[in-house]
Amino acid sequence: MDIDGVEKLMRPGLAAMRGYDPVEPIDVLERELGRRIIKLDGNENPYLSSPRAREVLARFPYYHIYPDPLQRNLRQALSGYTGFPEESIVCGNGSDDLIDLVLRLFVRPGEEVLNCPPTFGMYPFTVSVCGGTLVDVPRVADFDLDIDGLRSAVTERTRVIFIASPNNPTGGTVTRNEVLELLRAGHVVAVDEAYYEFGESSVAALVPDNPNLIVLRTFSKWAGLAGLRVGYALCHERIAAYLLKIKQPYNVNVAGEAAAIASLQDVEYLRGNVEKLKRERDRLFAQLSQLSWMKPFPSQANFLLCRVAEKDGAGTTTAAKRLRDGLRKRGILVRFYESPGLRDCLRISAGLPEDTDALLAALEEVWNEA
Repeated sequence: MDIDGVEKLMRPGLAAMRGYDPVEPIDVLERELGRRIIKLDGNENPYLSSPRAREVLARFPYYHIYPDPLQRNLRQALSGYTGFPEESIVCGNGSDDLIDLVLRLFVRPGEEVLNCPPTFGMYPFTVSVCGGTLVDVPRVADFDLDIDGLRSAVTERTRVIFIASPNNPTGGTVTRNEVLELLRAGHVVAVDEAYYEFGESSVAALVPDNPNLIVLRTFSKWAGLAGLRVGYALCHERIAAYLLKIKQPYNVNVAGEAAAIASLQDVEYLRGNVEKLKRERDRLFAQLSQLSWMKPFPSQANFLLCRVAEKDGAGTTTAAKRLRDGLRKRGILVRFYESPGLRDCLRISAGLPEDTDALLAALEEVWNEA
């Protein structure tokens, strides 16, 4: 059989789908650009993981042994951190893994998942992989949720509604009343709180009284463990049991588990880093707000979404894309999106104070050149 014949055996939807657009790794970019990179495009934590986590990884003796498929030690540690019983916690290979598991559990091919763009690109990507039907309900002015639109979009084929809070890439949060209104529709509501530690609100307290609510979180941002891929879900214990049953047996590796447990023993240190990033986010917001051609949106995450004004006679490429390209030439990476509603925007991660200083200086240079 030739390759054309093999391709005909593939699921048509997967062969035609667009892949997820990830950020590029820093070592690849530094080789490509031949210089040190200031990486403000991935919402990673520039203060690294906790010293306790790094020490544990350096002396961990069991890398040759499979991890515990029931994640008992990690779930016990998370119970102490979250206040949820272990039976209501499931861990994953990052929260991306848990997004996939939720869809595998509830969505059959052709059934609908409501999505609120602009938002995290992993939702449409995973819906496509699972064979579901994505129903977009775009956000309204200043990227607030369209609650009326979501209610109207619900059909008998709706299974899951995804809400990110704080939302990536816009930084806003969902209110408790908005989530309660969506829960009353009688479908699964998955609230992705990947940036929970940087914000001022959570809907996790609604889980015990609402079995159709699943809250997703991660160690990637606040704990600096993005490369080790550890996330977790808070949900009704019976839903947790189903997720544990269908997940890959060893979906959280031993290094990720050990580092996450150590991080939960070093929470005060990590919260100190979170506070530093929040201060830097707020300083960046204040500085960018002074630029007549840049509008940053308030954020409760570790990043800012900024709308960039267009210059008269500047051609067909958006000013945001030209800024992204000009900053890249100077070794500063920010996130640009080709998706509708965001082509005039940049997302900028909070970084170290010196990173903010370099970014602000470079932004003025690039804008004046364009």
